Amino acid sequence: MRTLEQTQTVLRGNRLLSIYYTAGYPKLDATLDIAEQLEKNGVDFLEIGIPYSDPVADGPVIQHSSEEALKNGMSLSLLFEQLKGLRARVKIPVFLMGYFNTILQYGVEKFCAACQEVGVDGTIIPDLPLYEYEEMYQPIFEKYGISNVFLVTPQTSEERIRKIDALSTSFIYLLSSNATTGKQLQVQEQSEAYFKRIKDMNLNSPLVIGFGISNKETHQKATDYANGAIVGTAFVRVLGQEGSQTENIKTFISSLK
Repeated sequence: MRTLEQTQTVLRGNRLLSIYYTAGYPKLDATLDIAEQLEKNGVDFLEIGIPYSDPVADGPVIQHSSEEALKNGMSLSLLFEQLKGLRARVKIPVFLMGYFNTILQYGVEKFCAACQEVGVDGTIIPDLPLYEYEEMYQPIFEKYGISNVFLVTPQTSEERIRKIDALSTSFIYLLSSNATTGKQLQVQEQSEAYFKRIKDMNLNSPLVIGFGISNKETHQKATDYANGAIVGTAFVRVLGQEGSQTENIKTFISSLK
C-alpha cells in the first residue's frame, strides 16, 4: 500500500505532469489500461474522473466523455471493482475527481474505505464546501488516510488560502481561471500576477495548476509558478481519436514533455 509520505515526495517535485481522464471512456474497461500507459510514458500522477450527469465545471469535451462513460455503464461501484487491480499495475499517485452528490449517495465512509482498499491517494471534489468538509467529513477522510484536495481561484482570499493550506495533505489545486475546463490558458499579466501572488505566499503545500493546460508551452508556463500542471480536456480529446490508443497516448505525452 502506498503511503502519504510517498505521495508527498512525488508532489514536491518540479514541472510535474498530471493527466485527467474520465473512468469508463472511451470504453467501459479502459480505465486501468489508460492509467498504465500514462505511467509508462512518464506522467507523474493521475486524476481519474467519476462520470456525472450534471457537471458544473466541465467544458463540452469532458461533459461528452462523462455522458459516454455513463452510457457505457460506468458507476462508482464498478469503478472501485476495476480499481482493485490498480496497484498491481500502477505505482504513481492517483486521485479520484468527482462531484459530491455521487459520493454522498454511495456513502462517504464507504467511499473513503474503498479508496483506501484499492490504493487511491486522494480526492478532488469541486463542490464540497470547505466548512462542510471541516465540520462533517474531515475525520472520516483522515481515518482512511485519504487526502482531500481543495481548489483555489483568482478570487480566493489570502485568509481562505492559508486555511486550505493548513487542511491540505497532498497539494492545492490552483484553477487558472473561473472558466469551465477546456479553455486555452492565457498566461497574461493578470494570470501571472495571480500565480505569482500565490507562489509568494510560500505555502507549505505543493501547488498544481489546472484548467487550460493543453500543450508543452502552457505546461511550461504554468510550472514556472507551480510544482505541476494538469492536462484534462486535450487528453480526453486524444482518447476519442481514431487509431491505436497506445500510440495516440505515447505521441501526445511526448509532445508535452
